[in-house]
Amino acid sequence: MLNTLSGRFLVLTTVFVMLAEVLIFVPSVSRFRLDYLSDRLERAQIASLALLADDMLDSDLEAELLENAGVFNVVLRRDEMRQLVLSSPIPQPIEGTFDLRMAGPFTLISDAMRRMVTPGNRIIRVIGAPVRDAGLLIEITMETAPLRAAMVDYGVRILVLSAVISVFTALLLFIAVRVFLVRPIKGVVGYMQRYAAAPEDARGIIQPNAGVTELREAEEALMKLQTELTQALKQKERLAQLGGAVAKVSHDLRNILTSAQLFTDRIETSEDPLVRRLAPKLVNSITRAVSLCEGTLAFGRAEEPAPTFTQVPLCEIAGDVAESESLAATGTEIDIHADVPPDLVVRADQEQLFRIVMNLVRNARQAIAATGKPGRITISAQDEAETWLIRVEDTGPGLPQKAQEKLFTPFQGGARKGGSGLGLAIAQELARGHGGGVYLRHTGPDGTVFEICLPKGDGAF
Repeated sequence: MLNTLSGRFLVLTTVFVMLAEVLIFVPSVSRFRLDYLSDRLERAQIASLALLADDMLDSDLEAELLENAGVFNVVLRRDEMRQLVLSSPIPQPIEGTFDLRMAGPFTLISDAMRRMVTPGNRIIRVIGAPVRDAGLLIEITMETAPLRAAMVDYGVRILVLSAVISVFTALLLFIAVRVFLVRPIKGVVGYMQRYAAAPEDARGIIQPNAGVTELREAEEALMKLQTELTQALKQKERLAQLGGAVAKVSHDLRNILTSAQLFTDRIETSEDPLVRRLAPKLVNSITRAVSLCEGTLAFGRAEEPAPTFTQVPLCEIAGDVAESESLAATGTEIDIHADVPPDLVVRADQEQLFRIVMNLVRNARQAIAATGKPGRITISAQDEAETWLIRVEDTGPGLPQKAQEKLFTPFQGGARKGGSGLGLAIAQELARGHGGGVYLRHTGPDGTVFEICLPKGDGAF
């Protein structure tokens, strides 16, 4: 019970209410003592006025007046004259004097608490101001036992009432917490447990309905998390299925391309000048296709091959990409140009760097071709102190906002209708394998700029 939220709330509420009642109890008892003493002063004043009105009161009547007032003697000062009006034998010496005219709240509280904890019967003198301006002061002597008994009785009644109020209040708060907090929290926990048991089942996604603002915010956050996680799990499953299918296709395609490589050897012996000029490019293209298939098989195993670093002339890679994509752009007014210094050499995996640049250029070419307008793509590079920067700029229509949000996410970052969104994801993964990355520097109606950053590292020269 005490380990539950409602149980602890019940205990804390009871404790805090009792603490508040204790803070009320102390001044209340102090006020009761002041009222008790003031009442005794008023009774004594009435008794003394009766004597002043008739000087012939006998001793029995005087004793009765003192007994009714609850005092031993009464001194009334009128017109600067101190007069012992009523008196009777005092059983013991006077222990202390309390002047109610000068007492502040802290003095009254301390006197009351001291009287509460002091047992026995004492004789005290009490001084106060007469009611209705019937003199300058009135002074009485009285015993403390009846006062303390009355204070204890009053305090017990306050504590009992406080306990009843605190228990009743705590019970109401306990019910309120159970209804407005514990029950909705248990509902959220139940949704979480059902979702954890079957995350692919959309029926387990919570539907926010809490009336408490904080709980509703928690339910909305949980719903967003569950929705995104369900979509991610479905995407992961689709990727796994696609990876298996691509691996099978790549395996067979690699065998076909390997056979095609054998035929290129015979084509190279042709006497036709055009065939002899195009044959090396065909061989390079088939070789890259075989390498891509092997890489795809590795990707299907969730293992992109680690790059093999060599010193690569960047101008050759940029030229090959520009020429290959220019052939693909035949029939369009798209100019693909490589503007890379001929002496710029980078440390990278040649085939993977070719794939990175080719994916960026191909995406740019397809984006421009989709508009049906002429355009230009430029491959440039820059050698900086710690990195090599390869820039691919185009004059295309720019990337839509949705594509920018998930630019490097497979199957979600595609900007072209019908595109898979794999090009940028592959380029980014390969660039990170080199310790760098692919970054979108600018996009808009005037074109797009991507930048490949490759760190020089310890292998730079």
